Amino acid sequence: MKVCIVGLGAIGGLFAGWMGTRLGAGRVELSALARGATLAALQRQGGLLLHGEADSGTTTLVPLQASDDPQALGPQELVILAVKGPSLSDAAPAVRALCGPETQVLAAMNGVPWWFFDGLGGDCEGLTLQAVDPGGRVRSLIPSSRVLGCVVHASSAVPAPGSVRPVKGNGLIIGRPAGGPGHETDASLQSLAGLLGDAGFAVTVSDRIQRDVWFKLWGNMTMNPVSALTGAPSDRILDDPLVRAYNSAVMREAQAVGAAIGIPIAQDPEERHAITRKLGSFKTSMLQDSEAGRPLELDALVGAVREIALHLGLATPHIDALFGLTRLMARQRGLYPLD
Repeated sequence: MKVCIVGLGAIGGLFAGWMGTRLGAGRVELSALARGATLAALQRQGGLLLHGEADSGTTTLVPLQASDDPQALGPQELVILAVKGPSLSDAAPAVRALCGPETQVLAAMNGVPWWFFDGLGGDCEGLTLQAVDPGGRVRSLIPSSRVLGCVVHASSAVPAPGSVRPVKGNGLIIGRPAGGPGHETDASLQSLAGLLGDAGFAVTVSDRIQRDVWFKLWGNMTMNPVSALTGAPSDRILDDPLVRAYNSAVMREAQAVGAAIGIPIAQDPEERHAITRKLGSFKTSMLQDSEAGRPLELDALVGAVREIALHLGLATPHIDALFGLTRLMARQRGLYPLD
């Protein structure tokens, strides 16, 4: 299978590292669309450097073809899209150029995706969210008929451009936007699940991937922006009773939005906080981006939820405040567009 990774950061690098070392050239022909320092490192090294977990000190070179030109890589059977939300609009034309007639696009991204309301049903069926896909440009280039949704429950780090180090977890949930009971007999979906399983991921095939997307979002739509605002790791946020209570208020508003679109969440915010606390002290991805001066993934995580609520006529004062404060902070630091 010809597989191209678009977005060779922490998550894209994890896909490339594990697929390249555990499947071998006989099963995948691996490539990456990259640019800048990452492309230079990949070409200099002859591939991706996969570091061993923790402090093992081991490093494996994962051979792959790297280019900043999708035409040079040619049509793929599978494109793994693992960019951050702010990069999606720029990446979409390249993804389209990598697609042949039967190409599938595995969208391994955080937050509410552009295809979220395709096949979900209800009053929002087919809704294009301007927060994540202004003008529907991404949808026109990567239609949901090509898409496989992917929720990642794994973390890794990028010690240097062109390298990746697994940190914790190996869970993936995949599914088609249309969902339905036929997922169990969907040959291509089940085949991909098997391939990713052989690469070392614990794969679950979902009959309604939007439910899994929303449940992950429900937890990180507060921790991410609050950590970026405060500079605090997860444990400090949860240890502050006022901040934790505010997070809970945001989550309850998001629960109401989810219920209105047919994705109710029965869990209480405090139950979710307890699960997060078990992960120990960590810096969220948005805090890491903030510290590194990278654009913040705010629209997909918070702005999209606010937009859905506005579409439904639901009041979300706590979500509004979180979005406004984080957006202003990011604009002041040049991490979010002024327009």
